[in-house]
Amino acid sequence: MGESMDDIESRIVELVAKSKNLPVSDVRMDTTFDELQIDSLDKINLSFAVEEMFSIEIPDESLNSLKTVGDVVRGVASLRAAAAPPDASAS
Repeated sequence: MGESMDDIESRIVELVAKSKNLPVSDVRMDTTFDELQIDSLDKINLSFAVEEMFSIEIPDESLNSLKTVGDVVRGVASLRAAAAPPDASAS
């Protein structure tokens, strides 16, 4: 049902690399948005793409705290975990 952290990481790394026309190998979990020359407008556009990709909603106030690719991956993982429906087998 849920994607693993590796799945989320690879999808986000691919998205970020594509958005900046970079090879995927140039984007790592600890790569900062400053290193990638991602400005606030890029960050907003990326957040929309991530929201659509993972069917989540990123709170606007969270955008300012995202500094690295890993921050986005961890944020998506926690938002998806919070949005996961309760265990269906419990009913």
